[in-house]
Formats: sequence, C-alpha cells, structure tokens
Amino acid sequence: MIIFAQVIAIMNDPKSEEFYKKLKLQLADTSLWPAKYLYKFIVPSERDKILKIEGLFDNLGAVINKKESSKGKYTSISIMVKMRNPEAVVEKYLEVSKVEGVISL
Repeated sequence: MIIFAQVIAIMNDPKSEEFYKKLKLQLADTSLWPAKYLYKFIVPSERDKILKIEGLFDNLGAVINKKESSKGKYTSISIMVKMRNPEAVVEKYLEVSKVEGVISL
C-alpha cells in the first residue's frame, strides 16, 4: 500500500509538534505498517542541500526523483520509501527540517 500525506507546513513552524502528533495518528489509522510512503520536498537548487536530503534516505531502498523549476531556483524532490511505522515517517520529516530552506509538501 502506498501512502501520501500532503504536509503543507514549513518544518520550523512552532505548531509543528502538534501537527506531527496528528500526522502520526492519521498514518496509524490509514495503513498497515510497514508501508510505502511518499515524501515531497521543495528545496533551493543548491547541490549541498539536495545531497543532504538524499543522504538522509541512504540505505533505505528509496526511489528519489528530482525536478528543477523552470528558472532553476528550486528543486522538487519526491522520495518513495518503505517506512516501518508512523513514528519513522515523522522522524524523517524532522531530520529533513534541519536542512535550511526546505519546504515539505
């Protein structure tokens, strides 16, 4: 089963703790775990930032697709990966949030 949660929040939002609690509950109610999960991020088109995000999903069997914006200022990154549970999904969001300028969708 493939899960996609549309997360419209900048990760450093002070409300994010409450958001992540709700996300965990929603994920727990919508799927059997482990399950495939689709992450979507928008990041400034800076090589080090893109590599940092990709590195967070190393050794997980993730399928990563990137697409640069028409003006090349931003890159969208889609990552499909099998996650063991809702807590692991949120943990990855929190790790990615440490990359400056990233927006999660």
